[in-house]
Amino acid sequence: MLRAMTWNIRTGGRDRGGADRRDLLVRVVAAERPDVLALQELRDFDDRPAAAPAPVGDRRAGAGGVLADFAGRVGMRPHLARSCFGQPVAVLLRPPLRALAAAPVRRPFHHAAQRVSVATTAGALTVLSVHLDPYSGLRRRVEAGWAAAALGRAPGRLGLLAGDLNTLDPVAEHTDRIARLPAAYRRRHLRCDGRTVETRAVARLLAAGLVDLYAAAGRPDDGLTAPTRHGGGAEFSGMRLDYLFGTAALAERVRDCRVLRGGETEYASDHYPVVADLDLDPA
Repeated sequence: MLRAMTWNIRTGGRDRGGADRRDLLVRVVAAERPDVLALQELRDFDDRPAAAPAPVGDRRAGAGGVLADFAGRVGMRPHLARSCFGQPVAVLLRPPLRALAAAPVRRPFHHAAQRVSVATTAGALTVLSVHLDPYSGLRRRVEAGWAAAALGRAPGRLGLLAGDLNTLDPVAEHTDRIARLPAAYRRRHLRCDGRTVETRAVARLLAAGLVDLYAAAGRPDDGLTAPTRHGGGAEFSGMRLDYLFGTAALAERVRDCRVLRGGETEYASDHYPVVADLDLDPA
């Protein structure tokens, strides 16, 4: 069984002038033990160490950089995509999973997208960690198209798109939660007419043949991922913004998909993690 997890960890796990939440993040990830971890909003995770890399096994703060330190603490290997406009994203792999290929998606995402292919007993699995534009529904729709195309060009039939899509789905009813938002944040989720809910990014992924793994697992609830009890502000009103999408071949292998709530997830970020168990094994 292979476990995949996606999580927006909010500004790299540190609040400016506030709490350092990285220990909480590490404990949640360590407890869940995902084999594939897609992370978004990795502020400062792309910092390069000022000195030479530390010896293998040295996990002092800053040794080898923030990302290397975090990955070492959770026992995973990182692959990061830097961002020109926003914050980096990454895909982390737990051995014995090994990367067949890893590279950022070369498109002008507001944040970034990282693509990693891994070897499984059922063939190559391509994982895409994405974080779509938070401000513009049109930009999100375009970025969703780039992400779907990047996954479509991957080898094999197994593909996973994981991340914070910053958008609502076209299936659920959103009128009440949109109405609860302050006007400045309400505009992010409405189309130009000021009335129609903006769901075109998710709709584009569905039109590309990708399957919502939360729905495929038969979950009866809305799968809300933001805000947590002790995180998030006026920009959230109880919303599903974080998703795991798979190709049809991958969706057939979903055994469970859930939002992790409670305990330290309430304090670690303003988003809850989403986890799926897949009937796959590392090759």
